[in-house]
Amino acid sequence: MKVATISLDIRWQDIEENLKRAEEFVTKAKADGCDVVVFPEVFNTGFIADMGKYCEAPNCRTHQALQQFSLNHLMNVVAGITEKPVNKKANNLAFVFDHYGQEVARYSKLQPFNYANEGKYFASGNETVTFEITDTKCAVFICYDLRFPEIFRKVAKDVEVIFVIANWPDTRELHWQQLLIARAIENQCFVVGVNRTGGDGMGLKYNGSSMVIHPSGEVLLQTSKTSEYDTCEMDITEVSKVRKEFPFLDDMRFV
Repeated sequence: MKVATISLDIRWQDIEENLKRAEEFVTKAKADGCDVVVFPEVFNTGFIADMGKYCEAPNCRTHQALQQFSLNHLMNVVAGITEKPVNKKANNLAFVFDHYGQEVARYSKLQPFNYANEGKYFASGNETVTFEITDTKCAVFICYDLRFPEIFRKVAKDVEVIFVIANWPDTRELHWQQLLIARAIENQCFVVGVNRTGGDGMGLKYNGSSMVIHPSGEVLLQTSKTSEYDTCEMDITEVSKVRKEFPFLDDMRFV
């Protein structure tokens, strides 16, 4: 599986510009022979944008655009957006579309970032989600979820790749890096972490530092704070090799 990490410098609350740039990156990833392209959390607006104006209704503009990107370019797409059903709290979501344009996963963030009042505006998700793309078993989590290893453990035995999409500020960049590595080691799977770059309308800065981690903990890719695009090839057979050589997942008792 060849993955393109898109550490998008998100244009604050500018859905159309973010979608335009997103399609440009999907086109580039296709030309580079990638199987899947991964965008950050809330890539279309930035984190906790104006709920009334920028949080879309279910299956609206961004959802439809992502579906078309995957269908038009025959590309698997993982991306984070927000949606708000009528008279309900919003949902911080990760969508996965396969290369036929079919929605194969819809994950709602399990752990709202209450330090920044996310829980005031967003509902908590209720379950983990697994899916398959390019004959590879996968799961996806969102940003603050990364601090809760117990939810990763729930999917560990069922997946070969875990995607983590984020808006993770530069002040806690070391935590981002070390936690991604830890999740790969303890679950013996590839971890693909995609974080945004640039700054937002709240004054926060983001260094990207998108990463691809081997099941052994080896860092295969780490992007710079200015790089919005990079690619990495993952040999998925390495997952079974690592698990066979040191089968500690078989000794799990509490999940």
